[in-house]
Amino acid sequence: MLHFSKLMAATFAFGSLLIGIANAETVLRSSDTHPDGYPTVEAVKYMGDLIKQRTAGRYSIEVYHSAQLGEEKDTIEQTQAGVIDLDRVSMGPFNGIVPETAVPSLPYIFRSVEHMRHVMDGPIGDQILKAFEAHDLVGLAFYDSGARSFYNTKKDITSMADMKGMKFRVIQSDVFVDMVNALGANATPMAYGEVYSALQTGVIDGAENNWPSFESAKHYEVAKHYTMDQHQIVPEVLVMSKASWDRLSPEDQAIVRQAAKDSVVKMRELWDAQEKKSRGIVEAAGVKVSEIDKQPLIDAMKPVYDKYLSTPELKDLAARIQAEK
Repeated sequence: MLHFSKLMAATFAFGSLLIGIANAETVLRSSDTHPDGYPTVEAVKYMGDLIKQRTAGRYSIEVYHSAQLGEEKDTIEQTQAGVIDLDRVSMGPFNGIVPETAVPSLPYIFRSVEHMRHVMDGPIGDQILKAFEAHDLVGLAFYDSGARSFYNTKKDITSMADMKGMKFRVIQSDVFVDMVNALGANATPMAYGEVYSALQTGVIDGAENNWPSFESAKHYEVAKHYTMDQHQIVPEVLVMSKASWDRLSPEDQAIVRQAAKDSVVKMRELWDAQEKKSRGIVEAAGVKVSEIDKQPLIDAMKPVYDKYLSTPELKDLAARIQAEK
């Protein structure tokens, strides 16, 4: 009788385990190089909440922020291999993998943040997202990384002529190097962590970035001149491993895709608030903000466009972006 009771108990426990496995929550791992609390990190957490709610707890997302799973190049490869489920990445590292991503990375391809959002939310954005599928990835959504502008330690820059001969730090990207050189300045590729001391010691005259980065890296302490040239408004992208995507039912795929789109609204709210806050901090610290006539800078980009729009398809994509109102 005792053996029978034990057998029944074991059978019940095993049955409960099977039910538990059947109803178990699948946790999708998502990578981000930004720190906890950053708008992109918070947006993916929000997306996870939506998915959990809409799948009745069957799926959720755990965000590994602060490059816990590696730098962007490494996480892209891991996502392609199916080791990581989701990845929030800057557009730049994809330029050599998905040719279409080079177009939104071009200087002055977007006239404003509003223009970028309008384009990337529409059919052109959908086309670029679809292009990821040939590379073992599923493009889900575009996030913001703000408008990048020049700042320096020397003077107010109000015209392109003011930039002549100045040394500006850029990220290690051919597009950035060619852009700065086309403006008559000297591009100095350099790791982000070295910029503060390089500004302080005069190794470089300036750098370029968005308001939150300018503020959080404390570059405003040494570079008191910020020019609103907004040369690049490059979106960031959220992708999913094709292997992870293929494990989802069509219904769950639709839920994930919609939750990603819904998270964009949350991300933009957080981003806009952060930009406003960061600009307020640097202006209160005595940074002078200058306006500039952008047209000469835009005109100077022709050789850069000629170099990077190397196929009829890429030229057509660029023309369609610029034609969007």
